[in-house]
Amino acid sequence: MKAGTAILLLGMLALVFASFLTLGLKWGDFLSLEAFASMGRFIAEFFPMETDPKFLVKVGWGTIETLAMSLMGTALAAVAGLALAIPASKLHSNDKSLLRTPTRWVLNALRSIPELVWAALLLISAGLGPFAGTLALAFHTTGVLGRLFAESIENAPPEPADALRTQGVGNLKVFYFTTLPQVIPQLMSYTLYRWENNIRAAAILGVVGAGGLGQLLSFHMGLFQMGKTATILAAMLLLVAIVDSMSYHLRRRMTR
Repeated sequence: MKAGTAILLLGMLALVFASFLTLGLKWGDFLSLEAFASMGRFIAEFFPMETDPKFLVKVGWGTIETLAMSLMGTALAAVAGLALAIPASKLHSNDKSLLRTPTRWVLNALRSIPELVWAALLLISAGLGPFAGTLALAFHTTGVLGRLFAESIENAPPEPADALRTQGVGNLKVFYFTTLPQVIPQLMSYTLYRWENNIRAAAILGVVGAGGLGQLLSFHMGLFQMGKTATILAAMLLLVAIVDSMSYHLRRRMTR
């Protein structure tokens, strides 16, 4: 092991140890019988779950709204991420890539702000509802996908592109006919994976008023209507499980 790597690992272990010392974690209280009894009483309040048809319809619409937010936010981010990934990449060894550094700064800024913060900021201009949540997912995910797309483009095998470039073909045509076909399965895989993450994020963005199941959850939990809260949580779990399964099978098909 190199000395630099060893120093880095020791530094990380020291930070982990210091974290345990400074956070004041009360494991004794957390694992006490009183804590378990309190958690048991709290969980018992979730039952029976609310099964009123009118409420189930409302939860169903919230589920559709959450799914639509995640799909639209991810789709917008995939398009914007690819558009920013091209100037953020060095397409070949002689490429001056003047926009590479400033574009990567933009991508870093977009993904450094969490979805909840984006949603809280956008509520001022977009108002309450799913529009702000969709834009929040799109902004954050653009930063994530843009960086991943740029790395994929830069790591693509250069030989096919070089062969066309020596024939005098322009950079855009070279990218479209050689680089993009090579990396598109990986780009799709990254997009589907981020969709999995965004369905979870969309489910909680309603906490700040951005629509979907999260808004229902925040409202009914605030009123201590635990039966209705349990029904909403069950819908969230089911939605996440379905989307995870769909994304997993689609990614497996693309990598065959």
